[in-house]
Amino acid sequence: MINYIKDLVSGSWALLKGMRITMINFWRPKVTEQYPENRGTKVWAERFRGELVMGHNAQNEHKCTGCGICQMNCPNHTIKVITRQETTEEGKTKKVLDKYMYDLGSCTFCGLCTQVCPQKAISWENNFEHAVFTRSKLEKQLNRPGSKVVEKKVVASAAAPKKEEGEGDKKVQ
Repeated sequence: MINYIKDLVSGSWALLKGMRITMINFWRPKVTEQYPENRGTKVWAERFRGELVMGHNAQNEHKCTGCGICQMNCPNHTIKVITRQETTEEGKTKKVLDKYMYDLGSCTFCGLCTQVCPQKAISWENNFEHAVFTRSKLEKQLNRPGSKVVEKKVVASAAAPKKEEGEGDKKVQ
């Protein structure tokens, strides 16, 4: 009987100690941080990684050559570079990007893909709102339909004016 009373008193004392902490926090001013309504003006940390994007210019051209280095370096295979072979006007076959698939749901945001891209075709954006109801909506195609690689401008050597003898660099003897 005495043990029962001791247990009852010690349990009540523990309950009152816990309620004391609860009551102290109940009367403190609230410090809830609101959801960021200032998304347009918010200054993000330099290393923040929100969403992987592929930049396109006004002519719907991108820099990705479809080399697949980003896919090889992705630790959990969230990037799938799908290419196809095209025949050029000269009759040569060339590898062309067909689809650049990115699974945001399995991405660890490590940034290896953007670091190893030789063309700097992909980059991170500050979009952080990724809540969806199905996982299939997290799988995105980064290249736009009908997009193509930006053609590198070839400088023709024939178009450059030839130097006359005596002009230009001096010869070292």
